[in-house]
Amino acid sequence: MTIVPVILSGGSGTRLWPMSRPEMPKQLLALTAEETMLQLTAKRAHGEAFAAPIVVANARHADHIDEQLNAVGATPQAVILEPVARNTAPAIALAALAAKGEDALLVMPSDHVIADVPAFHAAIEAALPLVNDGWLVTFGIAPDAPETGYGWIKVGEALADGVHRVARFVEKPIRERAEEMLASGDHAWNGGIFLFRADIFLGALAAHAPGMLTATQDAMTKARRDGVRIYPDETAFGASPSDSIDYAVMERAERVAVVPVAMGWSDVGSWDALHTISARDAQGNAHRGEVLAIDTHDCLIRSDGVRIAAVGVSDLIVVASGNDVLILPRGRSQEVKKLIEAMKDR
Repeated sequence: MTIVPVILSGGSGTRLWPMSRPEMPKQLLALTAEETMLQLTAKRAHGEAFAAPIVVANARHADHIDEQLNAVGATPQAVILEPVARNTAPAIALAALAAKGEDALLVMPSDHVIADVPAFHAAIEAALPLVNDGWLVTFGIAPDAPETGYGWIKVGEALADGVHRVARFVEKPIRERAEEMLASGDHAWNGGIFLFRADIFLGALAAHAPGMLTATQDAMTKARRDGVRIYPDETAFGASPSDSIDYAVMERAERVAVVPVAMGWSDVGSWDALHTISARDAQGNAHRGEVLAIDTHDCLIRSDGVRIAAVGVSDLIVVASGNDVLILPRGRSQEVKKLIEAMKDR
């Protein structure tokens, strides 16, 4: 069975402002390594077991995507450029329509970190027999905290070695519920990574979201093509409902399985999350760029240009990019979205 990586690269990554911006979102930045997050995503599904990827992205990023993937030898078979944002289910539908029906689609966000790639590959291997048999598979992240920012998955009965039926999907929980699920040991985080055959996914759309299937089929039939670039028809695609794959398909379909896996996963959803997964010095600092820090502790200080000098500070996040500087206490980086809203109002 051919495994086609489907890389979803439509996000704007505003939670990592000021480095991540709509014109250059976090997946196109080198935040965790020398390579960008998009390049790291492509590299973890590269080699004999995998076909060339299909990328679904925002049209304004097309040149960056071509350049970055070619630089790591992951030339895509198709780059589908969404005319408008319509959430994950329609984006994946476009990719499924571009693939061959029996292809297994490995759907991955372009801006996540997986530290243990062999564990990820072993989870894919465990899932393949069920995928071949028509199951929709998601990968459940082994939880290590009562996280309220993620959806959770209740892991049901075993279907095969390492693969279980999904008992149910749980929306982002309140703190007490998250603590209960963590303690129970039979829940996983929903990391938004999936594996299923293209034809099975399209069949599930036909059953559970027929309007979405019709709109995306129409958009691809009328699409403009230029080399590997595919430009779906804007009017047709704009008519699609905007829904996540979880809501449109996974929560409604019958044969849905989960492979629980500990693979060093992070969605790098905030500057705090980046500090947690970054290499830190003996004082707990993660600095990058032109930084001079004396007597600093447990800080994340990054610059892509100007020099940042700090003395005698602790537990701060300081990020300079272009003409913007962000300063906030560690632990409050989710509040960057308040800044974004305030800037819109101005």
